[in-house]
Amino acid sequence: MSIYKLNNVIQTYDWGSVTSLHDMFNIDNPQHLPQAEMWMGAHPRGCSKVVEQDIPLNDLLVRDTPNLLGSYTAARFGELPYLLKIIAAQSPLSIQVHPSKQKAEQGFARENRLGIPLDAANRNFKDANHKPELVYALTFFLALNGFRPISEITALFHEIDIETINPLVDALIQQPNEAGLRDFFSHIMTLCEADKRQALQQLSLLVEKPAKSRLSREAFHTIRTLMVHYQDDLGLFAPLLLNIIELAPGEAMFLHAETPHAYLSGTALEIMANSDNVLRAGLTAKHIDIEQLIENLSLKTTHASKLIMSPVQKESRLTYPVPVDDFCFDIVFSNPTPQTLYVRSAEVLFCIDGEVVVETPQQTVTLKKGQSAFVTCDALSYQFSGNGRLARAYN
Repeated sequence: MSIYKLNNVIQTYDWGSVTSLHDMFNIDNPQHLPQAEMWMGAHPRGCSKVVEQDIPLNDLLVRDTPNLLGSYTAARFGELPYLLKIIAAQSPLSIQVHPSKQKAEQGFARENRLGIPLDAANRNFKDANHKPELVYALTFFLALNGFRPISEITALFHEIDIETINPLVDALIQQPNEAGLRDFFSHIMTLCEADKRQALQQLSLLVEKPAKSRLSREAFHTIRTLMVHYQDDLGLFAPLLLNIIELAPGEAMFLHAETPHAYLSGTALEIMANSDNVLRAGLTAKHIDIEQLIENLSLKTTHASKLIMSPVQKESRLTYPVPVDDFCFDIVFSNPTPQTLYVRSAEVLFCIDGEVVVETPQQTVTLKKGQSAFVTCDALSYQFSGNGRLARAYN
């Protein structure tokens, strides 16, 4: 066999949606839990099962790794190097960054030497891998992604005019570069308790006032939305620091390692390197390590308009170019006429909508919306037909 239908793990985090996966993909939720993520892949914390054999995908892969993953992937990574997810956010996720490959290796080794258990609340590095990500919106999807241009940051903080922060704003104006932004961000994240309380109290009042520009109107609205869930959290300043992005269905964005970001609401597909490393900056009750956060933080700024990806149109599919080797991502459009795709690595296929028939000379698998399959590298090629749309993950 070269195509295996998958049974996937549902992660029930508090911020997840009770209804989204059921309404969009007919995924059962008999206990009415917050279904936050569905994982498609071989990550040890949520490994998919091969339906036909009722075994974890990892158990299948170890039987013949070079042929199933492909010789390049087996030699380069030694495992399936990506994880495909559906993410359904009913409430905001934490503001976070993911370390680079080099810093993940160093941090993982250091915490191992210190004897910090992998499941400890204060563990920063769960593995030795980086975690670049691509997000493809299935509904309107609201997120924060990367630092705004410094001119926008200073203008927004001038408008809120918070006494304890104004000297920091003036210092950033005097040093409008990455070093100045690092100092500015670090000082805000380490405000003493009295200054933090005063600043957040002033912020809650100021964002209720009429905004002076489109930028501040959008930022204030986002802050008010976050305040429904958090009141005593310095992450409430994030919409003044980070780009606010609303992806329309079918739009995508890439998130580099070390980029501060947060997903706020909506349902999307997400593909990432096979890692679980998270360093949090706010909007969370979980562990925050400011020193490690700053050490792993990219201070590069960008305009929000540059964050929406432009896919490459190919026959029957859109390909989203990414600057990493760990994963590739396509959206594949099927029609009743069979079309062929050639396989260069192991693939995960997820049916977004409709119904798609996937065939090799040896077998035929039908995927309805919400269903997924694993295609081994030794399939070499497969045909697809029907009326539907597939997400295609490979490397």
